[in-house]
Amino acid sequence: MSPHVAIITDSTAYLSQETLTRHAISVVPLTVVIGDEAFEEGTEISAPAVARALQRRHPVTTSRPSPAEFTSAYQAVATSGADAIVSLHLSADFSGTYDAATVAAKSSPVPVRVVDTGMVAMALGYTVLAAAETAEAGGTPDEIVAAAEKRAADTSAFFYVDTLDYLRRGGRIGAAQALFGSALAVKPLLRLADGRIELLEKVRTASKAISRLEEIVVDQAGARRVALAVHHLAAADRATLLADRLRDRVPGLDDLVVSEVGAVIGAHAGPGLLGVVISPH
Repeated sequence: MSPHVAIITDSTAYLSQETLTRHAISVVPLTVVIGDEAFEEGTEISAPAVARALQRRHPVTTSRPSPAEFTSAYQAVATSGADAIVSLHLSADFSGTYDAATVAAKSSPVPVRVVDTGMVAMALGYTVLAAAETAEAGGTPDEIVAAAEKRAADTSAFFYVDTLDYLRRGGRIGAAQALFGSALAVKPLLRLADGRIELLEKVRTASKAISRLEEIVVDQAGARRVALAVHHLAAADRATLLADRLRDRVPGLDDLVVSEVGAVIGAHAGPGLLGVVISPH
């Protein structure tokens, strides 16, 4: 009989509760801190609440789960019958989550493979789904990790933000890049590359930046069979319009999800975020 391998991720994967339940994926939450109050992502605070706090200039920070939280999660799935665990998390360049999971893995009652996917949001979500589907098919931990790493390598993410200030404050983009992006009041387009956020292009206006984002996605998708995720923060109309246009323009579109990002990513990207994840099957 094939071993039962449990799949664990963190709350920045932004998979729906239905998807998590269907694939038996466990989630360890990150924390958002507004002022001196801490909230668990996914259960205690919403992205719109974070957007309002940022707009009102309240201090907003985030923090990783503790190793003890991972220890508890690993013990829970082991008690439920898991023989091994694959634990997949957002880029280690963004958060200490991977490090906390690695510490906890040393005391897990069953073997744990901890994976720094280099991804975040649905770029992480699609990677986790690849792992879960491989586990369901009876894959070994090595096969599950290989499937996840392949999906991550094939997945790309591009996004627009109204300002780089929030990314700069959170240390997610360098001061020099932030200054470059803010020069002459240009609007920045960014991409996720090698687990880091890179400034890709500067465009004069928000409308031109969003049009350029559309063109980049259409070009990246090509004629391949792809899943797309359109993310936003406090920009639902923009996201809906972009999603509608991509449905018309991406010939190999297999699935398209439109969702507001969670509180942690929202805290670092700021209101107005519009992003697209492209994940070939």
